[in-house]
Amino acid sequence: GGSGGGGGGSSFREGEKVEARYRGKARFYPGKIRRVNRDDTYDVDYDDGEKEMGVKAELIKSLESSGNGGGGGGGGGTLREGDKVEARYRGGARFFPGKIRRENRDGTYDINYDDGEREM
Repeated sequence: GGSGGGGGGSSFREGEKVEARYRGKARFYPGKIRRVNRDDTYDVDYDDGEKEMGVKAELIKSLESSGNGGGGGGGGGTLREGDKVEARYRGGARFFPGKIRRENRDGTYDINYDDGEREM
């Protein structure tokens, strides 16, 4: 038989908190997966009230950490020093581009923002 395991492994589930690139634009916006479609796209309800259907997985990233031990391989959500990210400066609503300066033992990151700000 062997129907080999799925593709890229970037599968999201209904209700999962995510960020997605609305209409394929450069910025990511927070939202939630409303529906998983058969063609490996997703319907997203954005936090600002917008809705989008048929969003491709490569335009979505999960906001939920899969750090509860668990066995399943490669969540792909591990960040490393030097990775380009968008983060909510001081926990605010907006995301700003930056780079991970350091990974801390407690699972947090020190970030150098592109505008010169730092957060530790």
